[in-house]
Amino acid sequence: MSAVREGLPEGRYGRTQDERADRKLKIIGSVLGVGLLGVVGWIGWDYVAGQSVSAEVIKFQAFDDEVKVHLEVRKDSAVRGVCTLSSQDRDHNEVGRKDYVFDQRASRIDEVVVLKTTSRATTVELVGCQPAASR
Repeated sequence: MSAVREGLPEGRYGRTQDERADRKLKIIGSVLGVGLLGVVGWIGWDYVAGQSVSAEVIKFQAFDDEVKVHLEVRKDSAVRGVCTLSSQDRDHNEVGRKDYVFDQRASRIDEVVVLKTTSRATTVELVGCQPAASR
C-alpha cells in the first residue's frame, strides 16, 4: 500500500499506520536496549566491586598423597583472605579439601601450598575465596 494518496500531497494528513508502528517499535527497542545495558553494567560492577579477595590456580603437581598448588591471590592489602581448594581423583571423587588463610600485607601474593590427599589426585579446583574473619 502506498503512503501517498492519489491527488494529495505526501505527509499532509499525518502519518500512515506503518509509520506509526515503525516509530513505536523504534522507541520500544531503544528503551529495552538501554535497560539491558543498564542491567549488564550493574551486574558487572557488582561482581567486580564485590570481589575483595580472588585467586587463580597457576599450576599444580600431584603426588601419591599430596598436591602442590601454585596460587596467585589478589586482595586488598589490609584484608585477610581465605581460599578453599578441593582435589579429585580420576573418578571425580574428592580426595582432599582445605582452607588456606592469606594474611600478608600485600595486594598480590604468589604462594605454593600443599594439599594433603587420601589418594592420587588428577585435578585441583579453586572452590572460592572470601574475606576471612578478623582476629
